[in-house]
Amino acid sequence: MVAQPIAGPAIRVRGLEKSYGKLEVLRGVDFDVARGTVFALLGSNGAGKTTTVKILATLLKADAGTAGVHGFDVAAQPADVRESISLTGQFAAVDEILSGRENLVLVARLRHLDDPGAIADDLLRRFSLTDAGARKVSTYSGGMRRRLDIAMSLIGNPSVIFLDEPTAGLDPEGRIEVWHAVKELAEYGTTVLLTTQYLDEAEQLADRIAILHKGRIIANGTLDELKQLFPPATVEYVEKQPTLEEIFLAIIGSEAKSETIGTNTQGGRG
Repeated sequence: MVAQPIAGPAIRVRGLEKSYGKLEVLRGVDFDVARGTVFALLGSNGAGKTTTVKILATLLKADAGTAGVHGFDVAAQPADVRESISLTGQFAAVDEILSGRENLVLVARLRHLDDPGAIADDLLRRFSLTDAGARKVSTYSGGMRRRLDIAMSLIGNPSVIFLDEPTAGLDPEGRIEVWHAVKELAEYGTTVLLTTQYLDEAEQLADRIAILHKGRIIANGTLDELKQLFPPATVEYVEKQPTLEEIFLAIIGSEAKSETIGTNTQGGRG
């Protein structure tokens, strides 16, 4: 049985350091993540985001500093930490030969949980995959695979979930699908640490954002708090132009609607 965690934040990091030879990846990282919140670790490639997650997930040892997850020290109590977390990496860890439902049932059985079928059906519903549940994962889009991957990470009700670059390589539709899945986690009170290099992703999802740059946290706060770091904006009246993402989704939606209307019309002639 897992020991009772101490009170405090879901994740606490103090003075974390990590080097690979002469390359200093983390140079004294500090941050807290409150329970039941989404915390975004924002930074460019090579900033140290994945290294931080690997240390917190007990996959890598820090050179200096301390880190705690769900009240457990990652160095002294790694087994307790592992029972409290789930990690979803940059690539979906799903079996393409199996169906979506079979993937979920398999993980539930491996965790020795009661009624794995009911667990699978509930997660398929939560992540809008019920209609695709019987299909092989090899037929899924990138966004669907990532949603299934996140659903699999929830089996066993972990207290903390690490999402490392969850939308890397996805198209705009796939990214939005994953955003909905992350928001779903937050609604259920799961603590999420999200690493990303996309500013709009952090803005959409996070309760707090920490900017990791060259191995150090250079800013940490809510979006409103970070905005206050900049001079007051000059008010100008300009015509709002749609973003490329909005244009893309509008065109895709219109085309799909036209195809549906055409199909219905042909069917009516019969």
